[in-house]
Amino acid sequence: MVKHTANNTGSCLKPNQVRQRGYTLNSGHGFSLQTHRTLPNTKRHGRMPKSSECITLVPSGYPCRKLPSGMDRQQNRLPDTLINHHYQATKQPHHFPSSHFTKVSLTHTLLKVYKTGFGRHFHARYLCTMEMLDGKLVSQSVREDLKKKVDARVIEGKKIPHLAAILIGTNGASETYVASKVKSCEEIGFKSTLLRLPADIPEDTLLEHIAILNQDTDVDGILVQLPLPAHIREQRVIEAIRVDKDVDGFHPESVGRMVQGLPAFLPATPYGILLLMEHYKVETKGKHAVVIGRSNIVGRPISILLNRNDYPGNCTVTVCHSHTPNLKEICLQADIIIAALGRPEFLTADMVREGAVIIDVGITRVPDASKKSGFSIKGDVHFDSVAPRSSYITPVPGGVGPMTIAALLMNTWKSCTSKDIN
Repeated sequence: MVKHTANNTGSCLKPNQVRQRGYTLNSGHGFSLQTHRTLPNTKRHGRMPKSSECITLVPSGYPCRKLPSGMDRQQNRLPDTLINHHYQATKQPHHFPSSHFTKVSLTHTLLKVYKTGFGRHFHARYLCTMEMLDGKLVSQSVREDLKKKVDARVIEGKKIPHLAAILIGTNGASETYVASKVKSCEEIGFKSTLLRLPADIPEDTLLEHIAILNQDTDVDGILVQLPLPAHIREQRVIEAIRVDKDVDGFHPESVGRMVQGLPAFLPATPYGILLLMEHYKVETKGKHAVVIGRSNIVGRPISILLNRNDYPGNCTVTVCHSHTPNLKEICLQADIIIAALGRPEFLTADMVREGAVIIDVGITRVPDASKKSGFSIKGDVHFDSVAPRSSYITPVPGGVGPMTIAALLMNTWKSCTSKDIN
C-alpha cells in the first residue's frame, strides 16, 4: 500500500505515476484525480490510455460545495469508514479488474464507481453525486458542543443535566443501548443514573420507581428502555413519566404539542434524523417524502415533522405500511425515503429513483457465522445496491443510531436549562 501525494488535474496517469490526494490504495493501478477544488464548471471528456490498468476519476459536473466537516482539513483526506463503504458498494475491495475500464465520480465525501465496459475510448457522463450522512460524525459534533456548554455551567456554578435510565431485564440489545447512553452522558459531563430492575418486576413496582424519579428535583430526564417484558403495559409506563422529564418524547402530551407545533421534547430518533439532515443541509422544501413504517416511535412522528412549516420540513409526505398495495411505485416517486419498518434490506435499488435521499432507521441483528459475535447488523435498506442511486444515504451502523443518542442528550439539556431562573 502506498500513500500518494495530491494532484489537481483531470488527466489520466499510468500505473506508476499515481498521485492522489491523501488516499491509500493499491499502487498497481493508476488514478487521475479531480478534487473538490476543480468541481465548479468542470466537464471533461477524455480518452483512455492504452494501459488497461488505468482508472479515471471523472468530474461530476455538480457545483462545488463547501469542504465537509467529515473531511480531515489538514490532509484533505476522507474518513476510512467512507472509503470502506465505497469499496463495499463496488464489491471489489481495494482492487479494480484490469479487463475493463472503470470511471469514477468524485464527490467530496465518497467515490462512486461505474463500470463502462471494454474499449479504449469513453465519454464522461453527467453523474449523480452521493454523500454519506455520517451519524457518528454529527453526533460527535453535538456532544462536543454540549460538553462546552456543560463546562461553562460548571464554571458559573449552575446545575448540570442529569439523565436517569431504567433498564428492565437482561436483553442484550437493550443493555448495549443503555450503556451507550450512559457513556455519552459521562463523556460530556452530564450526571447519569442507571436503575437496573429484574425482568419479573411487577408493573406497579416499576411505576413506584418512576414516581420517585419524577419527584427528584435533581433529575432532568427519565427514559425507560424499550421493549418491556410482556406483563408490563408500555403505554401506562410512558404516561407515568412527567412530561417535563419525558426526554424520549413518547408521552401523549409531548406528541400532541409536537403535532400542534408547540414547544415539546421531540421523539429522539425523528429528532436525530432532523439534526442529521440539518447538518448536511439536505433540501426538504417542496420535496416528496415517503415514510415506510407507521410506528409511534419513528414513522408517525417523522411524517409529522417533515410536514411542518419549518426546516427541515415543508415536505409532501406519504406514509406507507404493510397494507400499502403499490409501495414500489410510491417509493419511485420519492425525493426522500425514510425506511423504518424493521425488515433487513427491504428497500432495494429497483424501488429508488436516481438522486433520492435515503434515511435508514432499521437496525436488525442477522445471524452471520463469519462474525465472531455470530451476527451482523443490517438496516432496512440494501446498502450496496441503493447507495449508487442516492444523493444522500445513512450507513448502518453509524447513521441514525448515534443521532438518536445525540437527540436524547439535547432533550435532557433543554429540560435542565428550562429550569434556570432568569
